[in-house]
Amino acid sequence: MTKFLVRPRPVNDGLVLEEFSIYEGHCPRKWNKVLLMTDLVAHVLEPNRRLDAIDRKILMVLQEDASLSVAEIGDRVGLSSTPCWKRIQRLEADGVILRRVALVDQNKIGLGISVFVSVESADHSEAWLRTFADAVSAMPEVMEFYRMAGDVDYMLRVVVADMQSYDVFYKKLIGAVPLKNVTSRFAMEKIKSVTALPVPAA
Repeated sequence: MTKFLVRPRPVNDGLVLEEFSIYEGHCPRKWNKVLLMTDLVAHVLEPNRRLDAIDRKILMVLQEDASLSVAEIGDRVGLSSTPCWKRIQRLEADGVILRRVALVDQNKIGLGISVFVSVESADHSEAWLRTFADAVSAMPEVMEFYRMAGDVDYMLRVVVADMQSYDVFYKKLIGAVPLKNVTSRFAMEKIKSVTALPVPAA
């Protein structure tokens, strides 16, 4: 039987923010990356309240070059090494900084084709979504995978070496689960592509 779990939590302005989930003891699988609206409220409001101007400067610096030393980051944001390192640790512990990675030029490793794939489904059950999401998440060609609002149900960004490679991917995709419609749009030119989020001012 479905139960509602309510967890009151105080926030900085003295109000109480209540989190709830309709799934008792629910353990999300890797496909379940869509947040409930109440989760979105918590994730949007809390970082804005706890991040000050220096935290935001650190985020902008790290998004531009995560290979900088703590001392170099501190110099750029006006902190000594120890308090700067503590702030970075807190940002990581809070999940604001997810991970630090190297960005690779896809063309220089032979993945010159980018394809935006829109998918329409005739089945909108949770079981179908779990099967579909697990299958797509396991495909290394898929760089991004979204559940959409509007005239398509899902959108994928796919990178492949050539048309033959995309054909292999396409057959693998349509063979994973029954799909109503799949539309492939091939990118002719990359005009803008950034990874740094525009961190809002405090």
